Order: sequence, then structure tokens, then C-alpha cells
Amino acid sequence: MQFSAQQIATFVSGEIIGSPDVQIHDVSPIEQGVAGTLSYVTDQRFLPALATTEASVVLLTRDLYNPSLTTAATLILVPNARQAIGQLLQGVANFLRPRKKGIEQPAFIAEGVTVPEDAYVGAFAYIGKGVQIGKGVQIYPQAYIGDYTQIADNTIIYSGVKIYDHCSVGKDCIIHSGCVIGADGFGFEPDAEGINHKIPQIGTVVIEDDVEIGANTTIDRAMMGETRVKKNAKLDNLVQVAHNVQVGDSTFLCAQVGIAGSTTIGKHCILAGQVGVANRVALADNVVLGAQAGVGKSICQAGQYQGSPAIDALNWRKSSVVFKNLPEIQRQINQLTRDK
Repeated sequence: MQFSAQQIATFVSGEIIGSPDVQIHDVSPIEQGVAGTLSYVTDQRFLPALATTEASVVLLTRDLYNPSLTTAATLILVPNARQAIGQLLQGVANFLRPRKKGIEQPAFIAEGVTVPEDAYVGAFAYIGKGVQIGKGVQIYPQAYIGDYTQIADNTIIYSGVKIYDHCSVGKDCIIHSGCVIGADGFGFEPDAEGINHKIPQIGTVVIEDDVEIGANTTIDRAMMGETRVKKNAKLDNLVQVAHNVQVGDSTFLCAQVGIAGSTTIGKHCILAGQVGVANRVALADNVVLGAQAGVGKSICQAGQYQGSPAIDALNWRKSSVVFKNLPEIQRQINQLTRDK
């Protein structure tokens, strides 16, 4: 595929600075740009790379542009360069990985289940009884869809996904390989002799619309009621969501986040890598937790938090300066004590 700067600018509604006729056939990071590729800059830190990049066309966030910038590339000014490159890459992805349709054999589809004409079921997939499949759904090979599960329109379920019975997945979702939805929550109760007895997990999991769930992420079914991931939430690889958890709209859960049972995460939150949240905790909307933060009690105000136990991020940064000096501070205190 080959496109001109003018075609790209028209597609993303951008303004061209430079030649509209220059051609690109690939994409590249700005620091590794070569002739014939398209790159982007959306952060002040990468502006110096414009002077040395060999990329032919660069999408540039408009607020970063000034006429004194030195570059041999044709610039396309857009409100948000990362969003614009996303638009373009989506078009490329649609071309490279077009939606499939039809039923490959061998696949097991329970009697009475209807697969819409524009949907796809890959070889060795298993579709249980009472399953409802929406229009345009893509179920890749070796996926398992348990009894009475609902999959809404245009959702993609990649190979090796396991969705247990009586779960619900909304429309326009993407569920990556190895993801398990609806396994039993971790519920046990020891008796008087200390023997652990399983508490049956008879609830369900509800995934709302436009949710993406990364590879090998697990979302446990509720003991009673439901575990729910709300619309537009994005879960990275290797995330654990326990039973009866509620994940708010448009929230990000990054890799290796672990959320214990009956916890509520608000809207537009960001939980960075390896964050741990204790059970029955509530996080307000717009809470940002830095990497490896540990949350043991509810956070009722929006803001940035860090550390374990998590505290205000600014206070944590100030404290971290002190942490590394504690041995010397202790030595000085001991010296003062002895001097007395």
C-alpha cells in the first residue's frame, strides 16, 4: 500500500506543512524513521527527533508546532497525533485482518444455536446450548463459549478464550487469547477443624460494550449477583478481577493488576502495573494509582496515589527521598542520643 501526504491529511483532517505529494508505504517510530515511512510526535520530549528523523511524513500534535522547527519531513498538523495515528492504523488493520464469516469445520455448535450469516466460528470452537451470538461476532478457533452465554454484535473472541456458562459480553468488545471469564471466585470457608470448604459461586460475569480484555486475564464469576466490567474499560494482559468486583466506565487496568473480591473501581481510573487492591474497597472516579501501589482502604477523592499503603503521590515522592536516607538519619539520632 502506498499513500501520499495529501491522502493521509484528508483522512485525518490535518493541515500539511511541506510537500503534499510525498509518498509513504509503511510506519515507523520517530527515532527509527526511514524514507517512505510515516511517524508521529505527540510529546515535547520527541521534538528534537524531528531534526534527525528520515521519516517522510510526521503527524504532529498542533500545539507542539512552531515555524522554527527544523525537519526534512512533511508535517501533518492534527489536534492529537496519537489519536490520528490510531485512526490510520485501524484502517491498515482492517485491511490486513478483514473480518471473517462462516463456520469452519470441525466446530461444535449446540442444537438450536443460531450463528448469523455475517458471524464467524473457527475450527475446534465449542458453542454450548442456549448461547446467543450477535451479528458480526468473530469466534476464533479453539474458543469455548459455555451454555447460555450471550455475545453481542461485532465482538471478537480470539483463540483459546474460555467463557464459562451464563456470562454476558457486550457489543464491540475484544477478548484476547487465554482470557478466562466466569471461572469460580476464590470462595472458601474453614470449619471448626480448619478444613476449607468451597462456597459455590453461582453468580455471573457481565462485560459491557466496547471493553477490551488482554491475554491471560481472568475475571471471576460472582458468588451471588454479578462481577461487572463497565463500558469502554480496558484491561491489559495478566490482570486478575475477583468475584463481585465492579470496574467503572473507561477505566484502565494495566498488566498484573490484582483486584480482590467485592471491590468497586470508579470511572476513568488508571491502575498502573502490579497495583494490588484489597477486598471490599471502593475507589472514587478519576483515581490514578502508580505502579505497585497497594490499596488497603477506600480512596474517596480523585487524585494520584502511590506506595503501599497508597498515599497522595506528592507526599509519597517527598517521603521516598527520606526513605533512602533513613540509615544515616538513624545514625545521626543515635549519635545525638549518645552525646546527651
